[in-house]
Amino acid sequence: MRIAEELRFLILAAQREGNRVLAQALKPFGVTPSQAEVLRLLQERQPLTLNGLGALLVCESGSSPSRLVDRLTTTGLIDRLPADHDRRQVRLTLTPEGARIATRIAEIEDELYDRLDTAGAGSDTGEVIGFLHRFVDGLPAGRALAHRKETGA
Repeated sequence: MRIAEELRFLILAAQREGNRVLAQALKPFGVTPSQAEVLRLLQERQPLTLNGLGALLVCESGSSPSRLVDRLTTTGLIDRLPADHDRRQVRLTLTPEGARIATRIAEIEDELYDRLDTAGAGSDTGEVIGFLHRFVDGLPAGRALAHRKETGA
């Protein structure tokens, strides 16, 4: 097996396992990891437009977040309000229940990050992060991540 091939499958395996762990922890709240990302972004930056949200999503980069927002609106976690300056646009905000769940999601994410910190202890994670940035820079998910870093989320 080539090193690049092993790296590809290790990244895929880590992503799947991290998503599996996250999905299991989110199950009691009835949200998926992608929906959780929407809730957390709104918690940090609300109100957001649908386009503004889409520009920040890593889980769904390159596509419209309409499907995610529609589901979260239906379940009462997000409100869609007409924008003050342009009634054709909508502002997305968390409902009180959405805010409560977003706070719990932040705690779950912190537990996952603690697990990653433990796994990376003694390793040069900065070098790995630099490599991964070079790999995704300029691609849709890489652009979404860069935009989030630039704007503070």
